[in-house]
Amino acid sequence: MGDVQDRDHAARRLIDSVSDQAIYMLDVQGCVTSWNPGAERLLGYAEDEIRGRHFSQFFTPQDRASGAPGEILETAAREGRAEVEGWRLRKDGARFWSLGTLHAVRGETGALVGYAKVSRDVTARREAEERLAASERQFRTLVSGVVDYAIFMLDPGGVVANWNTGAQHIKGYSADEIVGRHFSTFYTDEDRAAGVPARALRTAADQGRYEAEGWRQRKDGSLFWASVIIDAIREENGALIGFAKITRDITEKRQAQLELQRAHDQLAQSQKMEALGKLTGGVAHDFNNLLMVVAGQAQLLRRKVGDDPRALRALDAIEAAARRGEDLTRHLLTFSRRQRLTPTATSLSERAPGMRDLIAASLPNTIRLDVRLPDTLWPVTVDPSEFELAVLNLAVNARDAMAEGGRLTLTAENRTCDGRGPDALEGDFVALTVADTGAGIAPDILPKIFDPFFTTKPPDKGTGLGLSQVFGFARQSGGLVTVESELGRGARFTLYLPRAGGPPQPRVDDEPTPHLGSARILLVEDNPEVADVAARMLEELGHEVRLTGSGAAGLQALETGEPIDLVFSDIVMAGEIDGLDMARRLRHARPGLPVLLATGYSEAAERIGDEFPILRKPYRLPELNRALAKLLAPRAPPC
Repeated sequence: MGDVQDRDHAARRLIDSVSDQAIYMLDVQGCVTSWNPGAERLLGYAEDEIRGRHFSQFFTPQDRASGAPGEILETAAREGRAEVEGWRLRKDGARFWSLGTLHAVRGETGALVGYAKVSRDVTARREAEERLAASERQFRTLVSGVVDYAIFMLDPGGVVANWNTGAQHIKGYSADEIVGRHFSTFYTDEDRAAGVPARALRTAADQGRYEAEGWRQRKDGSLFWASVIIDAIREENGALIGFAKITRDITEKRQAQLELQRAHDQLAQSQKMEALGKLTGGVAHDFNNLLMVVAGQAQLLRRKVGDDPRALRALDAIEAAARRGEDLTRHLLTFSRRQRLTPTATSLSERAPGMRDLIAASLPNTIRLDVRLPDTLWPVTVDPSEFELAVLNLAVNARDAMAEGGRLTLTAENRTCDGRGPDALEGDFVALTVADTGAGIAPDILPKIFDPFFTTKPPDKGTGLGLSQVFGFARQSGGLVTVESELGRGARFTLYLPRAGGPPQPRVDDEPTPHLGSARILLVEDNPEVADVAARMLEELGHEVRLTGSGAAGLQALETGEPIDLVFSDIVMAGEIDGLDMARRLRHARPGLPVLLATGYSEAAERIGDEFPILRKPYRLPELNRALAKLLAPRAPPC
């Protein structure tokens, strides 16, 4: 008997020592029969206050009204125990969240004699769980509500584990369609073949994060440019449990960046052309003056040497070198859009026979030429000589690409552009295409082919200015030139030439025009060497020449009253009065006096337009003769 009492006292001391849990006994009706200090601390009642009262005292009015206390007793009596969790009330009416167990206590015969109740306050834990649950709900709501970002989870093998609204919006798959499938579904065939998805996961696992941009594929097969972030997700012990993946469609941003880059490239190209134009303009006048001296003297000597074959061969070489130098300067000026063009309404179909002959003369027998320019083509506004030079440059370029022979085709068609292309052309154009079956152009070279001096030919085979001339001619004419090419499959150059507003003009006869007798010509030229050549060429044509070295001197010479039939002047001259200033003063002082201007290049010539006729240096005797004859031709008397 004493041992039992000792055990009861020990158990009582143990129960009384527990201060963080309420441990108390109930009779079979649920009334309190014992109470430990932990129950007093948790519920606020002293033992003598609560003994004999029903344990439903601790339940909320809502729970009491629903019969919850009785149900708990019945469950414990039936099953031996009942786990209970819910809001409970302290003596002062404050609520706390209780987690407890109600055990049925039975006697030696198995009859129910009461209940043992153990409870503890887990309010802090519940609040933390509620905060976590609320945070998770907010996060799920946030993630599911984001439509501009695809946010989803992958398992360690890359299989999609969940799917937000943004992912469905961007990629086109619903959650039911994609959860459980591998994320490589979104990659292109090329990226999958190259192992890009596996490499992305490996990088994220090794480094914690993977970031990249690239093409991704939607459910319908369309592509978009994606910004991708993959973060590795790990347990506290470092074990990899999966990946968080965020994808954003930045196709518009990339296009804007590309447009900006194109704008920068166009600005750089414009600045390069401006710098080249200034450089070219600075040297073109002096260089063409030198060519004028060389070519002019050669033409004059040709009339002196007779039939001496050695002398004629030497003159041929001199004139060929002068023409080559003239072409180089002409190409540079055209590329930089400083070549003075004389655009006229021109019929390409009418010029087809002449272009066929011009091109055929530059082609070997191994290349077949096919020219198809239908009569239905619109007339175009171009400088005929610069146009023929551009076509010839394209043909020569094609010829050099067909070392083993092939076919060169020249075709054209009318096109109306709506301004939505890469170069924003708008209006009516004739698209002239020069296509070859040659070696083609490598992709890394294609963007450079119109740059001046760029060439893949040996130094003695090309200057790198032919295509530059084509580019400059097209732009200065109000059109453009495009190129399509693949290695081994030839190239197609297309010139877009603006439609003329009127009918084509008749072609000018290329034969020299006889001069109309001897004329008294005032020659104004400040370069002594050029002045000497020009004077001798005028005399060779049978004219009487008076020479002055400046614009001011030319005006003074006319004030003497000496009869002059025509003034022939350079434009760029030293002093306050250049050739253009002098010509404009003469137009007011002596409006009936013809004036012919000459220049190798000048900014002033660009602004003259049709104000005065201009002869381009270096000119030849037939060109000089035609220009003079046109101005000296007798005019019909007024009616």
